[in-house]
Amino acid sequence: MNTLHLYLLAIMQGVTELFPVSSLGHSVLVPALLQWPINRDAFWFLPFVVVLHLGTASAMLLYFWRDWARIIGATVRSRGSLADPQARLLWLLVAGSIPAGLLGLMFEHALKRLFGGFMIVAVFLILNGVMLIWGDRLKKRAAQHGLERLSFRRALAIGLAQSMALIPGMSRSGATVVAGLSVGLDYEAAARFSFLLATPIIGAAGILEVPKLLFHHAAAGHAAPLGTILAAGGLAGVFAFLSTWFLMHYFKDHEVAALRPFGLYCVLAGVGATVLHFVA
Repeated sequence: MNTLHLYLLAIMQGVTELFPVSSLGHSVLVPALLQWPINRDAFWFLPFVVVLHLGTASAMLLYFWRDWARIIGATVRSRGSLADPQARLLWLLVAGSIPAGLLGLMFEHALKRLFGGFMIVAVFLILNGVMLIWGDRLKKRAAQHGLERLSFRRALAIGLAQSMALIPGMSRSGATVVAGLSVGLDYEAAARFSFLLATPIIGAAGILEVPKLLFHHAAAGHAAPLGTILAAGGLAGVFAFLSTWFLMHYFKDHEVAALRPFGLYCVLAGVGATVLHFVA
């Protein structure tokens, strides 16, 4: 195990989980291209991935803690009434979490096995870039409004788009932001809903794996690199927080072509990875 490479992987996870460039795709392509000595079959790798996701979810919860406090407080005070805008937003987030949650439980591992090959990931990264560029074009002709006008049907559609992230190379945040734009949200509202939607789905995925983390650590005894794993989770959280801060300001300030730079990057990265794969 090379500790430096694990820390680099943690930083990459923290950044790419929020940037619309596919964290899963990068975790496949970058270590393979740079030949990082990371054994994904090692006993510690699953706990490592779990802690990275928990770090990312914690960072997003910290960044949006005021939003969650308002949402939960309003829901309690109104007893979940849809007449309250903040309580209604909570139910929209619940509705949006259902598709990816169900599909993830049923098909996550099967999809990763089917689509986890290097070349397939590179192709899907290119398709992710095309989706982002199309999203910018869609923005120009779509109505623009905030979350107060989002319907449950459209929240479900955004949640269904979120499930595209089960395919390595497709970005969760990219798919949900583009879906938000397609139903008429502006960039800032689409990004806010996307990031709020990510917190429960990423956190739940991590929490479901915690028993496995504890089992692996107990089984391995003192051989488990727990200190390295926890430090990597902290790094992922720090960079996820910084990425969220940057993107929320970025989407607020860029009303035209906000997704295009990320789309071009994904297309070039996918093509470049393909060329390097055949040249190497």
